[in-house]
Amino acid sequence: MEGASVAICGCRQDAVDQAVSEIRAETAGKVEGKAADVKHYDQVAELFQFVDSHLGQLDVLVNNAGVGIFRPISELTVEDWKTTVETNLYGVFHTTREALYRFGTHERGYIVNISSLAGANAFAGGAAYNASKFALTGFSEAVMQDVRNQNVRVSYVMPGSVATEFGGHSELGPEWKSDPGQSWRIWPEDIADIVKMLLLTPPRTLISRVEVRPSRPPQTGSKR
Repeated sequence: MEGASVAICGCRQDAVDQAVSEIRAETAGKVEGKAADVKHYDQVAELFQFVDSHLGQLDVLVNNAGVGIFRPISELTVEDWKTTVETNLYGVFHTTREALYRFGTHERGYIVNISSLAGANAFAGGAAYNASKFALTGFSEAVMQDVRNQNVRVSYVMPGSVATEFGGHSELGPEWKSDPGQSWRIWPEDIADIVKMLLLTPPRTLISRVEVRPSRPPQTGSKR
């Protein structure tokens, strides 16, 4: 895995450029990046054309783009709903469609979708997010059935609380890992290691679903 050529995307080119620079400083592999909002199919198509021209053959797709807007359904706007569902579900469809075209040319590939435990556990205020992640579970499992006999594997990872900006921790600096109030959370590197583990499993083996929880979350309420 180490030394693989990687392409990344994000909504803002400046953020993509910064991430590319940081990754290049830590790896011997080729790293490229291009801005793309996965809600929009035309931008996704341009992203994959960029990958074709800069990196060549595509072997792996990791779908990690996601957004969460958490409000009671009576307070959820139409735009909130569209943004959540179109990013978390439509975006995965867009990228998967483009990847499968390319996997078909050499009859192998791997798709890893980063979902959430919210894709199996509904909670108050999570109507849009839960709907998108429940749907992503069904989508992932259906695509797996579609392509498993074409030498293409599909897995989805369902993390709990991960310490990223998505989880509302954008104000934290690098020292957050030693903060007792935050260090219980899953680290982003943990999820990356799980993805790498999936990609390194023998081709005859498919781990279709991985649930990931913090091992020692804060205790709340009375002890039993």
